[in-house]
Amino acid sequence: MESWWKNQRGEWYVILQGVLFLLVILGPKSLPAAPLWPDNVATGAIALGLALAGAGGLLLAAAILRLGSNLSALPHPLPGASLVESGPYRFVRHPIYAGIILAAVGWGVLNRSTLGLLYALALFIFFDIKSRREETHLRRALTGYDAYQARVRRLIPFIY
Repeated sequence: MESWWKNQRGEWYVILQGVLFLLVILGPKSLPAAPLWPDNVATGAIALGLALAGAGGLLLAAAILRLGSNLSALPHPLPGASLVESGPYRFVRHPIYAGIILAAVGWGVLNRSTLGLLYALALFIFFDIKSRREETHLRRALTGYDAYQARVRRLIPFIY
């Protein structure tokens, strides 16, 4: 058995991901002495934030359900994994990551938090890096992944 601290299967990605989740949820909402978003945007921010967070949560749930027994937190496919190209995977190669990022953006808007939006940006950068590592393993393990990768965007449907 391999030691997790050697990061041979990407275990440190999972740890850093957990730290980023905690930062998004529990981190400071603003810097000391930084101006807050004006009160006149509160209602719009609440509505938009709830919509984005809800859409992100639905995307996340749909992707987890569609992935089924292939689900792994590590950036390595499980032995015997199969390529999933249906459901949200038709539109984006990493819909779980996309859903988390969208929910984090919604959380930042809901809290009218510029820092919250920066946390969401940090998640985007992190998941972009993690997905690149993951895809090197997916190309080796899954027949047809090269064609899927050429056809479907990584994190933002039709864009990126």
